[in-house]
Amino acid sequence: MLKIKNIFFSIRTWVIGIPYIWLALFFVLPFLVVLRVSLSEEIMSIPPYTDILVWTKTYTAKFILNFENYAYLVEDSFYMDAYLLSIKFAFITTCISLLIGFPIALGISTLDKKWQIIAILLIMLPFWTSFLIRIYAWLNLLTPYGLINSFLLSWGIIKSPLHLLFNDISVTIGMVYCYLPFMILPIYVTLEKMDPALREAASDLGAKPFSVFRSITLPLSLPGILTGSLLVFIPCAGEFVIPEILGGASNVLIGRLVWHEFFINHSWPTATALAICLLILLFLPIYLLQKVQNNIANKMDI
Repeated sequence: MLKIKNIFFSIRTWVIGIPYIWLALFFVLPFLVVLRVSLSEEIMSIPPYTDILVWTKTYTAKFILNFENYAYLVEDSFYMDAYLLSIKFAFITTCISLLIGFPIALGISTLDKKWQIIAILLIMLPFWTSFLIRIYAWLNLLTPYGLINSFLLSWGIIKSPLHLLFNDISVTIGMVYCYLPFMILPIYVTLEKMDPALREAASDLGAKPFSVFRSITLPLSLPGILTGSLLVFIPCAGEFVIPEILGGASNVLIGRLVWHEFFINHSWPTATALAICLLILLFLPIYLLQKVQNNIANKMDI
């Protein structure tokens, strides 16, 4: 009996420990490597940074930490503007994705099970195509004489082509298109689990459709909304490919700056410091949204 308990304890320990091992290998360890590089000095060498751990002649370890990389980011307004612009695009994309994604998720949740599967497959279908191909497709659509402008010109809606490319509009369209499924799916999962009897009971008691939505549907769907908002906001804040292809030279987001510092300037300490600051900047909204989500979950349990 004791042996069976030990085997069960061992299996349970491994099952619980595997996620922590995965987290340590693929998040904590890379984070420490990036942090180490960000605290080093830039040199003309391979690799292009100094070691923060130096052994003296007496064989004692000495740490040499350089915080000038972080001070440089704070002092230079160019980097601060890039952070603010990245947060701005991420926030706008999240709001637009929520406005578009919530009605879609609500509509899918009201379908029969067979049609729900088909609708979800249609939403997931773009993921079967390369990310770059989808972005380049929008590049062709948004050109002055692309499909969108050609359609508007042919119907006489506009007199001259609209400037839809290499500006804020093109970057926002690209981000919303690519990350909209990450908003739809969590909201759909939450709405699909909702008991339809709650809305039916409210309607039977005389509540109007908007009152039912405001009092029942929206509050119960908040966990999905918060999860979808995080899944959209976080990758958009560090997005590189979409601003690079659709944004042009005018939109300098933090993802583009990190790439530029790594591969153009070969300034690895500055690039890693940019990445660490972005992670710290994103930690606060993640923490606040997670706290709100936990409070909502606790209230629902009550």
